[in-house]
Amino acid sequence: MSELEALLLGIVQGLTEFLPISSSGHLILVPWLQDYRFLIDHPDFNRTFDVALHAGTLVAAVAYFRKDVGPIISAFVRSLRRREITEPEERLAWLIAIGTVPAVLFGGLAGDFIDEHLAEPWLIGVNLIVFGIVLYLVDRLPESKGMDDVQPRDGIVIGVAQAFALIAGTSRSGITISAARLLRMDRDTAARVSFLLLIPAVFGATIYKAYKAVHDGLPPDVAGPMIVGMVAAAVSGYLAIAFLLRIIRTHSYSPFVVYRIAVGIFVLGLISTGVRSATF
Repeated sequence: MSELEALLLGIVQGLTEFLPISSSGHLILVPWLQDYRFLIDHPDFNRTFDVALHAGTLVAAVAYFRKDVGPIISAFVRSLRRREITEPEERLAWLIAIGTVPAVLFGGLAGDFIDEHLAEPWLIGVNLIVFGIVLYLVDRLPESKGMDDVQPRDGIVIGVAQAFALIAGTSRSGITISAARLLRMDRDTAARVSFLLLIPAVFGATIYKAYKAVHDGLPPDVAGPMIVGMVAAAVSGYLAIAFLLRIIRTHSYSPFVVYRIAVGIFVLGLISTGVRSATF
């Protein structure tokens, strides 16, 4: 892999991890459209590079929400010591903790099956359309809950939704925002909860994948592309968070819905006309 290709995939990862348009789907579709098979043909490097990209998006989320992460952790510890949940920050901390569990369980039990069977371009095209429509429908619901109104039990619904994001084309941010809007959270709160929920989920996945990559042995000459990809993912991810939180204060999620449906139709069109294969 050249550093230019690593730069492109890093930017794609950073932007699409936080915008509700599916990072895993785009990281498959971009090489698929370019007929670029390096990551598929070199699974040892693929795992290592995936760790670098997710580490980059983790850095972006922690950097943007750096003033929130410490107080949320403190609130969680304080709540554990008192054995009660009273303050808004404590409720948010427990929502994040509860919401992280389903994705960890689902990923641990079915992660390999999902990677092998549920990451094909035709399915990504379908999921982009289907879950784009879901986002459109729930975004039309009334807004009645702000950040101080979230409850720990909300983490169950959002956490189960996040587990389904392991299927390429669904979008982790898209489906967790959809779940939060279904619970009547306002758009800003839905996005912030989604991004904060990413931090423990991606942190755990990054540690696990990094351990596996080191255990299996790192391929030679990967330092350059890994660093480029990680930095690109971090910078573009930070900008994506700022962009989304700014745009939804005055607009709906409709532009992302339109994009998802357009890309989904484009992908399925390429497949149906025989220009590209349905699998990768």
